[in-house]
Amino acid sequence: MHEANIMIADDNPGVLSAGKLFLKRHFSQVETTRDPDTIPALLRSQRFDVVLLDMNFNRTKNTGEEGLYWLTKIREIDPSVVVVLITAYGDVELAVQAIRKGAADFVLKPWDNEKLLATLLAALRLKNTQDEADTLKTKQTGRNLAGARDLPEMIWRSRAMQQVMDTISRVAETDANVLILGENGTGKDLIAQAIHAQSDRNSENFVKVDLGALTESLFESELFGHVKGAFTDAREDRPGRFEAANGGVIFLDEIGNLPLPLQSKLLTVLQNRTITRVGANRSRDIDVRVIAATNQDLYDMVKNRIFRQDLLYRINTIEINIPALRERVDDIEPLAAHFAEQFAQKYKRKARTLSSALLREMERYPWPGNIRELRHAVERAVIMSQGDQLTVSDFFFRDSNGSSGGDLPLMNLEDMEKQLIEKALNKHYGNITEAAKELGLTRASLYRRLEKHKL
Repeated sequence: MHEANIMIADDNPGVLSAGKLFLKRHFSQVETTRDPDTIPALLRSQRFDVVLLDMNFNRTKNTGEEGLYWLTKIREIDPSVVVVLITAYGDVELAVQAIRKGAADFVLKPWDNEKLLATLLAALRLKNTQDEADTLKTKQTGRNLAGARDLPEMIWRSRAMQQVMDTISRVAETDANVLILGENGTGKDLIAQAIHAQSDRNSENFVKVDLGALTESLFESELFGHVKGAFTDAREDRPGRFEAANGGVIFLDEIGNLPLPLQSKLLTVLQNRTITRVGANRSRDIDVRVIAATNQDLYDMVKNRIFRQDLLYRINTIEINIPALRERVDDIEPLAAHFAEQFAQKYKRKARTLSSALLREMERYPWPGNIRELRHAVERAVIMSQGDQLTVSDFFFRDSNGSSGGDLPLMNLEDMEKQLIEKALNKHYGNITEAAKELGLTRASLYRRLEKHKL
């Protein structure tokens, strides 16, 4: 199921019902209309990601002119909407004309369901890329990141973390590049934000790049931008992440996953402080502070010649090592208490405190997933708890072999949500209104979840 709002505009009721029935299995919301004159009102009343638009609404005309007219209208009302045109007439010339006017793609009916789905998913990816570009063009203020202790989950009591925070205070006001090292789930992202929040650049952009998620083919376009026509899908000029971070901070997460050829390109940018968009001839100056992070041993990678030593020297002017949660046991209690209060409010549960026996068990447990695992465990316990206080029985703890201890089976949040809904419905004998109140949901929200879980 993809979170997206799709509109189908076609004068054939059979096409609308068949299309909606199929697409509702894959997209969170599907709207239909037989009358194209209702399209402007629909676009202004809600946000659509993709419009599947018929080329011919008037059965006496098969020229496609109506489709082209409404394509233009849709683009005028909301340029961010991606339009896919449908027609029973495979006119290549008309398809080219439609794409020139801004259509993303063109499909024939009667369509093949799998081909239609593939086309819409490609259109949705285009929509997401456009939205991301718009976001990058808009300044993201860093002022809401006030002080480090005001950041989400920046809570500590241990001496080890106090040393980390002292280091942040000393280096934040400089422009020195920072390398953050630590296991997964230790909060490297938050530490990077804390540095930005206390720096002189805190009113400028903080732009995060997950280098581990970038393919080699997208690397240059994403980081350095591209110009219109640089490659097949380059329909307009687009700034890259470095330009978006200009004047502020670029956070290069998972830098240890960057392949050697891309390390060389990144090093050149960091040395020259200039970028060149893909397809452009002119370079652009950039003024960014670089914060990088990884859970890998870069020094060992340098020895094995899979990470460039000169790049390591460039990014680790200051190095901050984040201790694992098992190395900062004093922080477990305040963190767990914070999460318990947070999730008790979110899920409207009574359990907001932790028993002393539970705290002792938490401090003995090694937390291989660190703070991320602790947060998830407390969230699950708050949801499932029946009492006023969280106890050992509300948790499961994995042993050294990776199996879970305790009497409760391991469930993901989807399973827990379904189980809670079933319990509420059983308790109130199927009364939707009362069950929704019990769960802290609106009737409409509960109906959506009933549909999602097929209850």
